Amino acid sequence: MDEILHSVDANVSWITLNRPDAMNAVTWDQRERVIRLLEEASADPDVRAVVITATGKGFCAGADLRGGSPPAQATERVAGDVARMIRLGAQRLITAVLDCEKPVIAAVNGTAAGIGAHLALACDLVIASEGARFIEVFVRRGLVPDGGGAYLLPRLIGPQKAKELIFFGDAVPAAEAARLGLVNKVVPAEELEAAAREWAERLAQGPTRALALAKQLVNASLDGDRAAALAAEATAQEINMGTADANEGVASFVERRTPKYTGR
Repeated sequence: MDEILHSVDANVSWITLNRPDAMNAVTWDQRERVIRLLEEASADPDVRAVVITATGKGFCAGADLRGGSPPAQATERVAGDVARMIRLGAQRLITAVLDCEKPVIAAVNGTAAGIGAHLALACDLVIASEGARFIEVFVRRGLVPDGGGAYLLPRLIGPQKAKELIFFGDAVPAAEAARLGLVNKVVPAEELEAAAREWAERLAQGPTRALALAKQLVNASLDGDRAAALAAEATAQEINMGTADANEGVASFVERRTPKYTGR
C-alpha cells in the first residue's frame, strides 16, 4: 500500500497521508516523500496550490517512533545525535510547508497530535472536520515540543495560551481550535474534501507569484522589525510587478473585466 497518495487535479497538488491503521503516524519515508512533493510543487508552474490531508479517522498521530527510521541510524547515541535528528527530521518537514512557494491548505480529518498538529498549523490555511482534535502530546511523553511547535503556537494564539496547550497537553476540539485562531473553518466530515477543494481551486486560479510573495511577507513579518518588513514589502512589489499576472491584473481592472491569471 502506498503510504503517501499523490495526485494533481485542477492545478492543485493533493498530498494524502495513507496509514489509517496507524492513525497516520508519520514514518521517515513518509516525511521524506512529503518534503519532496512540497519542493516539487514549488518548482512546478502547473501546480498552483497544495492540499495536505489524510485517510481514515486520524490526520496524523505524530511521529512513528517504532519504525521507518533512516537506514544508517547509529546503534549508540552520542552527543549531538538528537539535535541533528530533529533538525534533519521534524524541522525539515515543517520548514518545507512554510517555505513552499504555493499556498498550502491542511484538510484535517481527525486527530492531529504532536508533529501532526504542527504539520497542520504550519499550513497557510486550515480546514478541520467537526471531529478533528489538536493535541500538544509531547508533555504526556515527558518530551519538549519539536517540529517548530514552540515557534508556531505563540504566533497563532499568543504565548500564554501556547504555554497552556504545551504544558497540559489537553485535546483541543475543532470548534475550540477555530475560536482560538488555530483553524480557519470547521465543516462536517462529509464536507471536508469539498471545502478544501473549493478553497484550493480558488487559490489555483489566483496570481500564484503574488500569493507566494504575500506568504513570504506574512511569515517573515512575525520575526523582524517594521523597517525590515517594509523593505521586504517593497522588494516583493518590485519582483511581482515583473510578472504576467500583475500585468493582467492591472489590465483587467482598466478594461473592467475578470482577470485570467496563469501563475506566471
